[in-house]
Amino acid sequence: MAQNLEIFGREFEVTDHMRDYVTKKVAKLDRHLDKIDDIRVDLGFVKAARSAADRYVAQMTVRGKGFILRSEERADDIRTALDAAMEKLSRQVARFKDKRKRGRGDGKSAAEVAPELEPVVEGEVEEFPVIIRRKKFDLIPMAEEEAIEQMKLLGHDNFFIFYNVKSDAINVLYRRRDGTYGLIEPYIR
Repeated sequence: MAQNLEIFGREFEVTDHMRDYVTKKVAKLDRHLDKIDDIRVDLGFVKAARSAADRYVAQMTVRGKGFILRSEERADDIRTALDAAMEKLSRQVARFKDKRKRGRGDGKSAAEVAPELEPVVEGEVEEFPVIIRRKKFDLIPMAEEEAIEQMKLLGHDNFFIFYNVKSDAINVLYRRRDGTYGLIEPYIR
């Protein structure tokens, strides 16, 4: 089982029975993917959903060394939404494992070449009226092709920040309106 499983409810009470159901479902991930560090499951009820079939939301985020996988599904029942999110996550795991089998060309996965990073310590955060949320995350060295794949796996449609091994710099990958990708490579004068 993953080292850390967190289950949260938004406008939804997570009962012990539901917690057991989620734990049982999530335990299946260990069979397919090793080295899972954290799993976060968000279950929610949206009153203002456009359709009654979209009222319950199940979102799952799986983090491990060298990967982050995420799925979100909506349904008219919380179990149905959770099962659909789990099925979507299973497909992502299969794609991720296949990608890792094919390798980087040098025989090493991105997780193997990533340096061990010290845990991020939350310090005092200055509050500005325009900044609503701050996120901190570890950057994993990867090639541009891997960044595109990771962007697809996470379900990010707009942009993805990564450490480019080829240019030895932090880059921003973004999806253009015509469906192609753009890359922002900052430089210091």
